[in-house]
Amino acid sequence: MIQTCNLVPRGILQHTFPHHLLPILVLLLRAWWGSCHPQCLDYKPPFGPRQPLNFCKEYSKFGCCDLEKDEEISGRFYTIMENFDHTGYATCGKYIRSILCQECSPYAAHLYDAEDANTPMRVLPGLCGDYCSDYWQQCRYTLSLLLEDLGNPQQFANLTATIEEDRRKFCEVLELKDKEYCYPNVLTNAELNANLGSLNEDPEGCLELCLQEVANGLCNPVAMIHADDGTQRFFVAEQLGYVWVYLPNGSRIDRPFLNLTQAVLTSPWAGDERGFLCIALHPRFTTVRKAYVYYSVSVKKEERIRISEFTVSSHDENQLDHSSERTILEVVEPASNHNGGQLLFGHDGYLYIFIGDGGRAGDPFGKFGNSQNKSALLGKVLRVDVDFNDNGAPYSIPSDNPFLGEREARPEIYAYGVRNMWRCSIDRGDPITREGRGRMFCGDVGQNKFEEVDLIVKGGNYGWRAKEGFSCYDRKLCQNSSLDDVLPIFAYPHKLGKSVTGGYIYRGCQMPNLNGLYIFGDFMSGRLMSLRENVTTGEWQYNEICMGRDQTCRFPKLINSYYKYIISFAEDEAGELYFLATGVPSATSRRGVIYKIVDPSRRAPPGKCNVKPSPVKIKGKLIHFYPKEEFVINKKPTTTAVPTTTTTTKPTTTKKKTRIIIKKPPMPTRKTPKPPPTAATTRKTTRKTALPATTPAIKTTTKAASTATVKPRTVQIAATTPATTSSTGYRTTSTTVDSSRIAKTTIITTPSTGRHGRPLQYPSSTTSQCLKPQPLTTPATKLLKRPHVTLSTSYLNYPDHRMTTTWPPYFSQTPSVSSSKPQRPLINTTLLKTLEEVLGLGEKLESAGEGNQVFKRPRGRGRGRGNKRERGGRKLRAGSVRLVSVNGLSDRGRVEIFIRGQWGTVCDDLFTSKAGTVVCRQLGFSTALAVMKKATLGEADRSVRILLDDVECEGGESSLLECKRSRVGKHNCSHAEDVGVICG
Repeated sequence: MIQTCNLVPRGILQHTFPHHLLPILVLLLRAWWGSCHPQCLDYKPPFGPRQPLNFCKEYSKFGCCDLEKDEEISGRFYTIMENFDHTGYATCGKYIRSILCQECSPYAAHLYDAEDANTPMRVLPGLCGDYCSDYWQQCRYTLSLLLEDLGNPQQFANLTATIEEDRRKFCEVLELKDKEYCYPNVLTNAELNANLGSLNEDPEGCLELCLQEVANGLCNPVAMIHADDGTQRFFVAEQLGYVWVYLPNGSRIDRPFLNLTQAVLTSPWAGDERGFLCIALHPRFTTVRKAYVYYSVSVKKEERIRISEFTVSSHDENQLDHSSERTILEVVEPASNHNGGQLLFGHDGYLYIFIGDGGRAGDPFGKFGNSQNKSALLGKVLRVDVDFNDNGAPYSIPSDNPFLGEREARPEIYAYGVRNMWRCSIDRGDPITREGRGRMFCGDVGQNKFEEVDLIVKGGNYGWRAKEGFSCYDRKLCQNSSLDDVLPIFAYPHKLGKSVTGGYIYRGCQMPNLNGLYIFGDFMSGRLMSLRENVTTGEWQYNEICMGRDQTCRFPKLINSYYKYIISFAEDEAGELYFLATGVPSATSRRGVIYKIVDPSRRAPPGKCNVKPSPVKIKGKLIHFYPKEEFVINKKPTTTAVPTTTTTTKPTTTKKKTRIIIKKPPMPTRKTPKPPPTAATTRKTTRKTALPATTPAIKTTTKAASTATVKPRTVQIAATTPATTSSTGYRTTSTTVDSSRIAKTTIITTPSTGRHGRPLQYPSSTTSQCLKPQPLTTPATKLLKRPHVTLSTSYLNYPDHRMTTTWPPYFSQTPSVSSSKPQRPLINTTLLKTLEEVLGLGEKLESAGEGNQVFKRPRGRGRGRGNKRERGGRKLRAGSVRLVSVNGLSDRGRVEIFIRGQWGTVCDDLFTSKAGTVVCRQLGFSTALAVMKKATLGEADRSVRILLDDVECEGGESSLLECKRSRVGKHNCSHAEDVGVICG
C-alpha cells in the first residue's frame, strides 16, 4: 500500500534569524507538498542489486544502489574520514556513513526532495529531529566535510559556521518535518516496509500500475507484433488496412509496411468488426521473409475472411511486396460480426488461425451451430503448415492435427466450440525455469452473460453454443453427456465488461514483479484485469488493475490514464507488455494510442535488461514520436458509454476556478565585498559528484568536549561586516485551484487543456478521421504533435471519452500570468548564485509570465552577445544565442537565437542536452547541466518570433544553425514550448 505524507513547506520560515545566510539557505532547502513512495534519485523505482553491497549493506536486498554506486559512496566516505583522528572516526563515522548511504535507500527521492524532477534536490538527506540533535551534539562541525566535494570548501566553511553553533538553526536546515519518512524513522516504520518492493495494491486489492505512451494518432490499432530479428522494431496494424513500422526510439517510418486499404472491407461505423484484423510474421523472419495477414473482403457482394501471404520487398526490408500476395485461405462470412481475427505462430512452427462462429446471435446456423460442426471452419481454431509452399498448395496439414482422420471433419481444425476469440497469445515460459512455455491463452467474447479466458489444447471443445463461460446457454446441448468441453480458466459477468480482449503472460525483464501475471482487458468497459496461477492448486487468482494514484506514477514519461476501448495487447521482442486502445471505436477515427505497462514498485537492476538493437536500413523519412501526455496526477477517472457516431463529443464547460493568492516574505539585502572569481560548479540532479582531487587542510578551534576531534587543518575565513537588511517588497505568486467536484456520473467529458490552461486545438479535418483508401499524406504523430517534456505536472485531456479506474477528486495547479513585471530582489547575487550552483538548491522557477531579464554573456566568453551589436560595434553573427532569465541568473534562461537581424525563441521539440551544450559553449560554459522544456524558464510574449523547431544536434556544432532542424521560422509549436537551458 502507498502511504501519504504531508510535508511542511520549508520555504515558509516560522522564525526570523539574525544572520543573513540562514533564511536563504533554508529557503533553498524547502520541499514541495506531496505523497511519499519508494523512488530513487534517478526518478525510477528501486531494485534488488545483482550483487550484494559491501558498504551500504542494509540496502543489499532492495534499494537504489548497485555495486558500482556502493563503491563510489564508500570512496567518498573514506576521503572524508581522512580528516579525522581515531576519536573523531569512532564518534562521527557512523553519522557520515548513514547520511551518505541514504542515496541507496528505497525512499531516497523523498529523503532528498527529488520526487519531482522539475524541482531542486537537497544536498543531504532529510533527518529526523532527534537524530539531527544527536548529530549536532556529537559532530556538528563535520557538516562542511559532507558538502565540500560539491564546491568551494571556503564558501561552505563560511556558510556552515553561521548555523553550527545553534542547534535549532542547524536542524532547521537538515531536518525533514515528516516524522515517518525522515531518516532513520523511515527504516523502522513497519507499515512502510511491510510490502516494500511488492506490487502495490489499493485497499480493495486492485493492482496499481502505470503506463507509458509509446505511439498515438492511430486509426483503431488492432495488432502490434515484432519480428524477433534483433532489430527491436514493432509493426502496428490499423483496421483500415495500413501496417506501420516503428523503431525502438519510437519513430515511425513514413512509408507503410503494407497498404491494403483498397481491398479491406470496413466502414466508419462505431463498433464495425470487419477490416484488417491481424498480421503475423514467419517465426524465422530473418531467413523466410514472409508475412501473413487476416482481413475482411467483399467478393461479388459476398463477405469473406481472407488469409494471405506476402513476401518482403527486395528493395526495402521495411516494406512488403504488394504484388506478392498469395491467398492462403478464404472463408465465407454469413454475417458482418464475429469475424475472429487472430493469427499467430506456435512454438511448433505452425500457423494458428482463429475464426469466429459466423455472426448474429446464438450461433443459429444448422442444428448445433457452426462452432460444434466440425465440417465447417467457422467457430474454430485452425492449425496449418505454411512452410515449403512456394511451388505447391498454399498450406499443408500437420500430421498430428487431432481430426485429421475423422470423417467429415475438416483436417485444419485444431480446436472447436469457440464463439469469437479475440486476441490470443503464447506463453514464453518462466525466464529461468521455462515453466509454462508454449501455453496458448485466448479471450473468447460471450453472448449476453459471461466473458471467458481459455487455455487452448489440441482437440479441445470449448463448449459454445452449449455453454457460455461456466453456465449453460443452449440447455439441450448443455445436457449432452458427449459434450466433454474444456472449461475456461476464468469467466466474468457482464457487470464487469461485455467484450473480453485477450492478453499476455508477462515474461519480460524490466518488471520482475509481473512475471507470470496474465494481463488482459475488456473492450466495452475499459477494465484492465489480471490472473495469476496457483501452481499447487491450478486455480487462477483474479485481481483488477487500476492506475496508480497520487505519487505512484510520478516518474518521467509515465501516466495514469488511458483511452477506454482496449482493442488488443502485445509484447515486444524483449517481452515487455503493451495494450492498444482508442477513444472512438471507429476505423476512421485517429484516436488510437499504444501504452506500455509499467510497474512503479520495482524495476530490474541497472544493466540487466540492456538490449542493443540491430541496425535497420531506412528508406524514406522518420516521423518522430511526440506523446500527447507524459505525466498525469490526481485525475479522477471516468467511464463512458459506447459512442453511437464517429463525431467527437463537444467537451463540457468546467466550473469556474477559485484563485488563491500566496504572499511570500520579503527577501533580504546584503552588501558584501566582491569575492574573487571561482569556477562555478552546479550540482546535477543525478547526484553524480566527482571527488576532490586533493583535500584542503582545515585548522579548527577548540570545540566542546562532547564533539569529535578533527585533524588539524587550515581555514581562511574572510571577516565581513554584516550590512543592514532592507526589504525589497513582496513578490506575489498566484495559483489556480480547481475547487469544483467531479459529477458523480458515468459519462464525464473534460475539455482539452495545454500549458496555462489553454485549450488544445486539433484541426478536425485532419486529426479526427483517417483517410481511405488514399495513403496518409500527413502522419498522425505530426498532426497531433505535442512537446516532449521531461516531466509535466499538468495533464492533457482530449475531446472524447476516456476511462480509468476509481479516483478521488483531482487537484490541479496552473500558474497564472502576471500582468506586472516584478521587482528584482536586491540580494547579493554572487552569494545566491554560489549557493544555487554549488548546492543545487535554487528556488523553484517562477511563473513564465512574470517578465524576463536578459543576461548578456561577459566579454570574451564566446561569440554570442545580448545586443544586436557587440561592444566593438561589429554586428552579431547569425546563430548567436543568449539566455533570457526570469530571476536574475546569467547561467540559465530561455534560449533565444539571433537570425536575420532579430532575436527569436527555439521550440523544445527534439531539443536535447547535446543541443543545450551547443548553446552553453557559445556562451562560454563547458556544458548544459539541464534542458528545461515547456517554457519552464520563461515564455516569450507574442511579439517575439519562434525561429527554430525540431533542432537535433550532435553536440560538436558551433551553432544551432549547423544542427539538423526545420527551416528558419517554420515551426509547429507555441511559446508554451520555448526551450531553456541551465549551463555550467
